[in-house]
Amino acid sequence: MAADADAPDGELSEKAAKASSPASSDRTDDDSPVSPDESEPTTAGESEAADGVVDEADGGSEDGTRVKPRMSPVRLAATIGLATVVAISAMVGWLGYRAYQSHQAQDQRRLFVQVGRQCALNLTTIDWQHADGDVQRVLDSATGQFYDQFSKRKQPFIDVVKKAQSKSVGTITEAGLESDSADKAQMLVAVSIKTSNLGAADQPPREWRMRISMEKSGEEVKVSNVAFVP
Repeated sequence: MAADADAPDGELSEKAAKASSPASSDRTDDDSPVSPDESEPTTAGESEAADGVVDEADGGSEDGTRVKPRMSPVRLAATIGLATVVAISAMVGWLGYRAYQSHQAQDQRRLFVQVGRQCALNLTTIDWQHADGDVQRVLDSATGQFYDQFSKRKQPFIDVVKKAQSKSVGTITEAGLESDSADKAQMLVAVSIKTSNLGAADQPPREWRMRISMEKSGEEVKVSNVAFVP
């Protein structure tokens, strides 16, 4: 206290001023640090501009979802047109293939019917004067079981026809397929047969019904079995 009393009045004033100012007060000079709260605020326009740049860079919308670019009307029309052409082409091709299959099936059925009818005529039209050729014609259109059986009876049949001087002429009255598949068919044939021989020149016609089975081998159709039915 004595030292303070001895000090000049000016020194006492300076000490009092230093004691009254807090040691942790902020400095306002140019070299004083600036707190984060005192930094220059960003304006609303600058913030929106920055957000727009981010949105454009990300390709997104305002809610953050990614927006796909829209297809142009010309490109959309071309895509739809191409898809339509492809669909129509596929349908036309499928219909054409079905028509081809149907045509092939019809041709094959006609072939079966033609072979069956001819077989029935060959079996019922025999002339004793050229019996060998008539019988051979039957064998040429035969296969399988029918060929085996008829070939074994070929010569005895020819001998009987020649001896009796028999002549028969068959006429198809009805014919139709019972069933058919890719390589097989079965049909019924009704035949009216007029016969004559050495002992009876004029005989009344006889009616026969035959069930004829056929098989397709390659491009040819041949008779595999013949059965007489009531």
